[in-house]
Amino acid sequence: MKNAQLIGIDLGATNIRGASVIDGNIGNIISQPIHKNGTEEQVLEDVFFIADQLVDSEAKAIGIGVPSVVNVKEGIVYDVQHIPSWKEVHLKQIMEARYQIPIYVNNDANCFAMGEHYFGKGQNHADMVGLAIGTGLGAGIIINNKLYAGPNCGAGEFGMVDYLDHNYEYYCSGSFFQNVYSLNGEDVFKNAQKGEQQALKLYAELGSHLGNAIKLIMYTYDPELIILGGSVSSAFKFFEKTMWEKIKTFGYPKSIDRLKILTSELANSAILGASALFYDAL
Repeated sequence: MKNAQLIGIDLGATNIRGASVIDGNIGNIISQPIHKNGTEEQVLEDVFFIADQLVDSEAKAIGIGVPSVVNVKEGIVYDVQHIPSWKEVHLKQIMEARYQIPIYVNNDANCFAMGEHYFGKGQNHADMVGLAIGTGLGAGIIINNKLYAGPNCGAGEFGMVDYLDHNYEYYCSGSFFQNVYSLNGEDVFKNAQKGEQQALKLYAELGSHLGNAIKLIMYTYDPELIILGGSVSSAFKFFEKTMWEKIKTFGYPKSIDRLKILTSELANSAILGASALFYDAL
């Protein structure tokens, strides 16, 4: 089934993007802004606008990644971030009635992990975690070559775990700079690129917090590979050292000796990963 024509759709906070995917080869990407403050029906029309242009007689399935928790079995999405009207949308049922092909719906961080597992650096790794570090912190978990999302699609929400006086997301995402120091993260990144010491110190601090988050991942899931994605991963060289220093305080040194941490280089991983939900269901 690797040559199946699939459709991957990434529903983001401001835009929706989709493309046809055949064996990891992505076709032309169609994109348009989301009516994020529109009604449930208006946002559905945005989804249809993309899917209508991609579905043809050869399409075998559609995978959709959304920034929310999902009832994976029923394909119901709840409380979608930045789209207030999407409180409870029976997306799978609606889409299957319209297109008459299987529809798979999952969380966007899970789709990132799926993209890496099938088409990126996670290939040939049975147990891995895709850790998305942007304005938030979330992860997709692959166990024995299968996505583990949990019944409520909540597995991998490490960012929501209590940490210090807030949670891991507060200290380990791109929001760290604003949350703790009232600084714009993009400005800190630009200053770090210039070698400014204060910015480098802030990234070093971020790295220590992130190292603690990775220790939590290791204690709970013990993956052989963690792939970092999201906007913050582009600053990896600024926090890699302190991240590893903290990780090396892990209680089981042999586990850390075997652990690989890589940064994603996969373009359009969200679309590719959404399409790969089809493979995971086989």
